[in-house]
Amino acid sequence: MQRFGTLSFGHYGPLGRGRELTAGDSMLQAIDLAQGLDDLGVNGIAFRVHHFARQQSSPMPLLAAIAAKTERIEVGTGVIDMRYENPLYLAEEAASVDLISGGRLALGVSRGSPETVVKGYEAFGYTGSQDPRGADIARDHFSTFLRAIDGEGMAEGDPSSPFGGASGPQRVEPHSPGLRSRVWWGAGNRDTAVWAGQQGVNLMSSTLLTEADGREFDLLQAEQIDGFRQAWSDAGHPGTPRVSVSRSVFPITTAEDDLYFGRSAEQGGIGVIDGMHATFGRTYAGTPDRLVEQLQQDAAVAAADTLMLTIPSQLGVEFNLRIVEAFAKYVAPSLGWESTRA
Repeated sequence: MQRFGTLSFGHYGPLGRGRELTAGDSMLQAIDLAQGLDDLGVNGIAFRVHHFARQQSSPMPLLAAIAAKTERIEVGTGVIDMRYENPLYLAEEAASVDLISGGRLALGVSRGSPETVVKGYEAFGYTGSQDPRGADIARDHFSTFLRAIDGEGMAEGDPSSPFGGASGPQRVEPHSPGLRSRVWWGAGNRDTAVWAGQQGVNLMSSTLLTEADGREFDLLQAEQIDGFRQAWSDAGHPGTPRVSVSRSVFPITTAEDDLYFGRSAEQGGIGVIDGMHATFGRTYAGTPDRLVEQLQQDAAVAAADTLMLTIPSQLGVEFNLRIVEAFAKYVAPSLGWESTRA
């Protein structure tokens, strides 16, 4: 494990006992959390993206704000639903954040996860899908997005324009060189992982896999990672792609930790999501020594270079910083991690 970071679902709304976390609270706390993580030397902070839900839905302004207030930490998404995106506008936004951050964007995208509404992307104007889950729209948008960030001309220039027009195909602006190397595809099974390798983008392996053959989650995920890397190599892409996996990991070092997480450790299971059988990852909770032992035995954590910790963002900045600091201090070094702090 070369890097680790956090993945926040960004929930907001009622907290009970008359308390409420507003959308504004959620975003401002995310910025504070990112600054704290940057000070700890944590490598990344990423946010789930869901539309029509009390979660992050338009993450680019948040990522830009975080990038402007931090120095080292990667800022990213896990994942943006490409069914909802104008690919050229996303290319402009992504380049802007990448430039503001000095190349620290880790842009995770995919077909997206199950929604709280029926085909919400159609309400955004993207219709005509031949797939019940809109996967064809997502991949078409992604293809256009990659062409745009690669600097391909996307519209014909007008040499008679009073604003300094030029002839020939024109790329979208701004352009951030190297952005493609910081794009990740969120894959939920082996086939989509292989496809990501063929496209030449990094792999963000999902918290669940839409496969179920009785094997443990980590073994299925490690096989998915192997298929991705083989596809990357077979396609002739240069360099070494990055791979991230996410886990719920809670070091128990105080009585409060035990109160919240002492009974949450569980084996992953098999269920049905979005009409498909799926294998779910497990939650790790225990003493630091026990967590080191368990994570060293996790085949997918061993195969990936980056581990993203899913965090309970509703519990606030101070609480989450303490949980992450405990992981950084007592667990991560035994998995091969070194802080980014000088």
